[in-house]
Amino acid sequence: MGPLQIKEILQTAPEQQAVVLKGWVRTKRESKNAIFIALNDGSTIHNIQAVAEPGQFSAELLQTVTTGSCLKITGQLVASLGSGQTVEVKIEDILVYGTADPDAYPLQPKKHSLEFLREIAHLRPRTNTFGAILRIRHALAFAVHQYFNDKGFFYLHTPIITASDAEGAGEMFRVTTLDLNKLPRTEEGAINFKEDFFGREANLTVSGQLEGELGAMALSKIYTFGPTFRAENSNTTRHLAEFWMIEPEMAFFELEDNMDLAEDFVKTVISYALVNCKDDLNFLQNRLAEEEKSKPQNERSLPLLEKLSFVVDNPFERLTYTEAIDILLKSKPHKEKKFQYPVGWGIDLSSEHERYLVEKHFKKPVILTNYPREIKSFYMKLDEDGKTVRAMDVLFPGIGEIIGGSQREDNYDKLLERVHEVGIDPQTIWWYLETRKFGTAPHSGFGLGFERLVLFVTGMGNIRDVIPFPRYPKSAEF
Repeated sequence: MGPLQIKEILQTAPEQQAVVLKGWVRTKRESKNAIFIALNDGSTIHNIQAVAEPGQFSAELLQTVTTGSCLKITGQLVASLGSGQTVEVKIEDILVYGTADPDAYPLQPKKHSLEFLREIAHLRPRTNTFGAILRIRHALAFAVHQYFNDKGFFYLHTPIITASDAEGAGEMFRVTTLDLNKLPRTEEGAINFKEDFFGREANLTVSGQLEGELGAMALSKIYTFGPTFRAENSNTTRHLAEFWMIEPEMAFFELEDNMDLAEDFVKTVISYALVNCKDDLNFLQNRLAEEEKSKPQNERSLPLLEKLSFVVDNPFERLTYTEAIDILLKSKPHKEKKFQYPVGWGIDLSSEHERYLVEKHFKKPVILTNYPREIKSFYMKLDEDGKTVRAMDVLFPGIGEIIGGSQREDNYDKLLERVHEVGIDPQTIWWYLETRKFGTAPHSGFGLGFERLVLFVTGMGNIRDVIPFPRYPKSAEF
């Protein structure tokens, strides 16, 4: 089972019992009466303090105990006399597993910029900020699986390599074994993909949804949770080239049921983090407040825990796209021409419009429904009017859209018509269309970008900082 982790030792009553600590040195300081070593093993944001007496260890050994070095400390667990911790360890023996040359180790005890830490992503999990983010990320992922399991959903693994483009977005990474220096050609001069590994063009998936629907047509309620890929050349704080998506699909769910599930789902997983990640969230809340100290009061974020509780405690506002456009047209920023992008029925709402509705108008999360068919995907169910579709987007403060979903088109003829309309070759998704021929049923689903959720819960400003090793244009270093 290995030694007790620091998290467990910190919660143990001190009775001078023997303990073994293993971890990395955060700081070492020496006074004339004692030597203090703060050790962390990643199990908690809190370090444990280990204390030695002057002269207890040789100068050579103590010289190798520096920030970043890895130690095994054996000693006694005693009540702490200093402030800041209830227990500490009286050191009996120190074994240095690995040294960290202070002139070369980049994570010395001072403030580092997030940009700098992205350049050393192999070491940044050792900082307080990234330790906290990665523990919260784990807790949220666990809560996702627990939520769906408890609600009778089955976890379906959908393919990462696919020949279909679910979103019709087109920006996909190609998967090939062809020699790029000697590409096989057809008689017409095009690349001959029949020679490729799968005998056809293949890509990394942008979504597990289409295959997820196939699962829901047999198991009733499924969810996927896996990596997805978008090859957009997008250098923003909200986009990654590789990210994780959670996509439930439910047979016999209509738009209303879909909205109820989405709202309950995000509230439940955020509540889980509030209960189980208190120390890490407190740390990130203080970090955010510190960072925004120089901003005027009206530009500062809500304290992080307040923002999260607010989302959990309030019913989300529900309205149609058409009602939202009316609100935007009557809004002050629109009348004063403050919006960067124009407002009008038929536009794809931009982040500034979404955030106005959430942060200024309703002051709570919003679910928008019934978008114009032209700006939504081919698989969404047409409304009676033929102009709008049964789409739903959940909008959150600070980030805009966090969930996108819809009731799916279950009528074969209508779906085929839409497929032709948007220019998809029906042959490429014959299997998807066939589910509308054999025992079709009303069904719905949604997609949540996991990193957007982690971004919201941690209060971080850049999506590259909530995934261990971010992938974005010109960056696949680690």
